[in-house]
Amino acid sequence: MSEKTPLLHYRLTSSASPDTNDASKHSGTTVGRGGRGSKDKTTQKLGVVFGVVTPTLLSMFSVVVFLRIGFVVGQAGLYQAIGMYLVAYFIITMTVLSVCAISTNGALDAGGAYYMISRALGPEFGGSIGIMFFFANVCGSALYILGLVEAVISAFGIPEGGAAGLHQVLPSGYFWSLLYGTVLLFLCFIVCLVGANIYSKATFIILIIVAAVLTSVFTSFFIVGPVVVILPDVAVLNGTSWQALNYTGFKLDTLEDNLLPSYTVDYTTGSMMTFTTVFAVMFNGCTGIMAGSNMSGDLKNPSYSIPRGTIVAVIITFITYNLLSLLSAWTCERHLLQRDYSFLGDINVWPPLVTVGIYSSAMSASMSNLIGASRILYALSKDNLFGGVLALARKTSSNGNPWAAVLVSWLLVQVVLFSGKLNTIASIVTIFFLLVYTAVNMACLALEWASAPNFRPSFRCFTWHTCTLGIIGCLVMMFLINAIYAFASIAFMLLLLMIIHYIGPISNWGYISQALIFHQVRKYLLRLDVRKDHVKFWRPQLLLMVANPRSCTSLLTFINDLKKSGLFVLGHVKLDVLDRLPFDPLQSRYDSWLSLVDHLNIKAFVNLTMADSVRQGIQNLLFITGFGGMRPNTLVLGFYDDCIPQDHLQGKVLRSRGYGLDAVRPSKDPSEQRTPGFPNVRGADDPKDLQEEEYVSVIADAVKMGKNVTLARYFSQFNREEVLKSGRKIGGNRSRKTLFVDVWPLNLLRPDSHGYVDTCSLFLLQLACVLQESRAWSQAKLRLYLCVEDGCSLKKKEETKLRAMLKELRISAHVQMVAWDQVVALHWHKQEGKEVGNVVESALNEELRERIEEDDQEPDIQKFPNNATQLTDDYICAVNNMIRRHGAPQPAVRFLYLPRPPADSSRYLAYLNHLDLLSRDLGPTLLIHGVTPVITTDL
Repeated sequence: MSEKTPLLHYRLTSSASPDTNDASKHSGTTVGRGGRGSKDKTTQKLGVVFGVVTPTLLSMFSVVVFLRIGFVVGQAGLYQAIGMYLVAYFIITMTVLSVCAISTNGALDAGGAYYMISRALGPEFGGSIGIMFFFANVCGSALYILGLVEAVISAFGIPEGGAAGLHQVLPSGYFWSLLYGTVLLFLCFIVCLVGANIYSKATFIILIIVAAVLTSVFTSFFIVGPVVVILPDVAVLNGTSWQALNYTGFKLDTLEDNLLPSYTVDYTTGSMMTFTTVFAVMFNGCTGIMAGSNMSGDLKNPSYSIPRGTIVAVIITFITYNLLSLLSAWTCERHLLQRDYSFLGDINVWPPLVTVGIYSSAMSASMSNLIGASRILYALSKDNLFGGVLALARKTSSNGNPWAAVLVSWLLVQVVLFSGKLNTIASIVTIFFLLVYTAVNMACLALEWASAPNFRPSFRCFTWHTCTLGIIGCLVMMFLINAIYAFASIAFMLLLLMIIHYIGPISNWGYISQALIFHQVRKYLLRLDVRKDHVKFWRPQLLLMVANPRSCTSLLTFINDLKKSGLFVLGHVKLDVLDRLPFDPLQSRYDSWLSLVDHLNIKAFVNLTMADSVRQGIQNLLFITGFGGMRPNTLVLGFYDDCIPQDHLQGKVLRSRGYGLDAVRPSKDPSEQRTPGFPNVRGADDPKDLQEEEYVSVIADAVKMGKNVTLARYFSQFNREEVLKSGRKIGGNRSRKTLFVDVWPLNLLRPDSHGYVDTCSLFLLQLACVLQESRAWSQAKLRLYLCVEDGCSLKKKEETKLRAMLKELRISAHVQMVAWDQVVALHWHKQEGKEVGNVVESALNEELRERIEEDDQEPDIQKFPNNATQLTDDYICAVNNMIRRHGAPQPAVRFLYLPRPPADSSRYLAYLNHLDLLSRDLGPTLLIHGVTPVITTDL
């Protein structure tokens, strides 16, 4: 079973045909989805010893165990050497614990560390780390080959200026070294090309050789007596007298002399050694812990083999290094350790045996890196992170061996061999490995912090503390080895991360970032206490009701600008009853809506509901949308008119993010899969989903629930790109056409109203200011229109009061006085022409209006009065003409005062007709009614 197989599907298929499954175990095939057999099991033959312990031991030993033990003890002393091993193994042990935890949490496929990181941290992080891990293995393989070539030439090569011994028969030089390296690499390539099975057998044979060499080394300490070791010429520094040094055997005096550090010049490089440099050299021998994990695709049971094999290998190498350090400090003089790094061969019972061990360990380490690189490349190609660039590496042989990936890896190692010397990149290879270990610890830490119920590894010997210590330790070691290379490797990783983010496909592996975000959002939502809300921290939280997204994309983008870092929710009501349906049809529609959000590049949530009426559905959304303090406070509706909706998504392609790297697509035709999944727009003869009375009832319901209401009209004429382009600065100069936003804060349907400073007017000003403060509308200018009568003595006083209020509220707006005597006269002329029989009714309405005005002064008490003033169509048309007459230059959008709906439902049609006449032909317009205080002058 792979990570992509649903558990229920796996259990049903496995239990339904036990005979088939038994047969597949013997034949090496598995019954997959649809009954197809696969050959995957034929390659997964390796167990704990052959698959994990052997490659990990050989990678960690390499040549360090034979050539660097004396260097570490001679420079740092026994105390510091043991301390270095403790620190180094503490760091890698923390990483091993993370590897064990991740590998025992589910099905593990080919790719090792890359597979673990990518499935935990996502394709961007995993892909960038995987590429770096691949190159690290490629360069590591070349490093070991070149090291082996240098060792062979130093032992068997003809010296440049001197007498050659009987065994020194190999010619030397750049091209000869390249030839030797090519031959050795080709042998490794042949072994890896045959398959993991022959590789495991070859490495096991090499492990036996290395074990035999180590046994001889340990035995030699006890058998060989005191001898004099003649130093090679290259170890004699500037005429020093130390040309012959002593191997003393077990002596306490020798041990006491080697306990403390004595840093000196390294005879191979001529550099002065310090604790940091010695520690960096020693740590290079501890960076092979992922060799077994790289074989995850070739293991019978990766979740069982990787933790056990890796821990066993780490314990064996730790004991071996410390025992060799103790025996070397007890038996060898300090200068012997400092001047002869190959002293183990000089004191061995049979010196050539150590040379065989060095050659064997170098060869096995090169093979381990080569096959590890091929498995990582194969995993990267399968995940298709780089499109068709790695398509060739997906090819496998009949037994499942990725021969194409092995071939590509071999060619790249061969290219690296042409450089001849790799000392310049040796440190960065180690840093690449450390960066991979850091990422593994980060992956485990993220999984632990996310507290996801499905993260329950069978290996429990880890906590977030061990992951954190592993991250810190790896990062510290990176900068200790080489700070410049550490910065360069991190920058390279970030570059790869961005490339994969922009060109790579979307995965459905599950993003750990989503789990972490959920964990943090839940925690902070619980802390977001609605009882601590304050008006000075108010922000718009909008619920926009959408009948069909095809006809309102312009409105969606405009409301996105209006939200000012607040909540923006797209609501939709499907008219149906769940009792009559076999399943919920809304779940399958979320992908289309979320794809629309991505396509329009807006920051919005989507909330769909089902009800038997639009009014009931909107009530449900207003009741349940949001959590805690994140609930909509403003309802946005499209205007109810007879305009024929236009399809703005016709011919558009919405790229759905519902399909990932492992998703199975029903069809490969993009036109079938990525066209918007919304119904066609309503035709001219098609009925509407709600009637006029129900529409006004929705507005009344929202006001009753304490929600602000905004009606948007003519936004089908709104083109955001053209509007904002007209007001944008070009080359530091403002374009000729200025962007205006007109605000009419007076209730124009109550001509007897004299107040500008009520809750609704201030809400109108606040929304206009919020729009202007958004980045896209920062160049817009507010025009505030103050309606006054020429003969009114309060004209100057009202203007002064309004300007003072704007200054206190920090709102920058151009105030224009509008004389509307003739408009108001139309209203009063009609009122005076009424019959005497209506005098009593007018008196009662006037009394009611006075009570309304008193109630308006108490914002905490919300009333729903009748519209006492009997408005005429002539008056409202005159108001509409006044607004259009004072709209030059043409504004981008207008903000108008929306009166409360009448308490008498029989007057809903008249109320809607008044709004229609008021806003007719005004262009993009928002009619706004506010019920909550949103502005304060307090600090």
